[in-house]
Amino acid sequence: MVKRILLTIVMLIVTAYLVVAITAFNRKPAGQTCRDVELVIKDTVYAGFITKKEVVSILDKKGINPIGKDMDRILTKTLEQELAKHPLIDEVECYKTPSGKLCVEVSQRIPILRVMSANGENYYIDNKGTVMPPDAKCVAHLAIATGGIEKSFAMRDLYRFAVFLQQNPFWNAQVEQIQVLPGRYVELVPRVGDHLIYLGRLDNFESKLSRVKEFYEKGLNKVGWNKYSRISVEFGNQIICTKK
Repeated sequence: MVKRILLTIVMLIVTAYLVVAITAFNRKPAGQTCRDVELVIKDTVYAGFITKKEVVSILDKKGINPIGKDMDRILTKTLEQELAKHPLIDEVECYKTPSGKLCVEVSQRIPILRVMSANGENYYIDNKGTVMPPDAKCVAHLAIATGGIEKSFAMRDLYRFAVFLQQNPFWNAQVEQIQVLPGRYVELVPRVGDHLIYLGRLDNFESKLSRVKEFYEKGLNKVGWNKYSRISVEFGNQIICTKK
């Protein structure tokens, strides 16, 4: 009985201490000013796309840089709305820390394909299949799609193909250019080898490229990578090569 009473008293003391500690931690000093902006990139693999300097520059231009301002007067929703206009930002959350910092947590829009259409349109397709403006200033290596490209085709078929490239290290490194021909037929310009890869339509492109890779390993590695000018895998279960 005595042990239960002592245990209960100890638990009450610990609970009271935690409540006081949490309250004290979250309490902001009166008149506290923001001393810094901290940037947190959720997708750290691409952390170089958005920088703290860019974030501060945007807030400076809008006249809402929080550094040096009273923490209680900083409107985080306003900051979020302005930063969300950045072409490389998908989602943004701003919150204040007890230490006097403004934390900016960003989810980036990741460009996965550059489109330079014959009709003069120039833009990126991001990892969610939406269009990004060319002034996004992407620094990553991306395949470039050229030719008569409609946005609907780019946002659907080419987007799926670009996702495949991003997830496949070999083809992501090998494909330099995607040429869209009349009728939405597609040929690829590789980085290694003086030839074109003709896919025809983009249906079953995984299977088609699997055949090309096998041909690379069993054929071109033996006869040389510059023996053929064109490798066609348009039709199932066959590879048609055109000699130079």
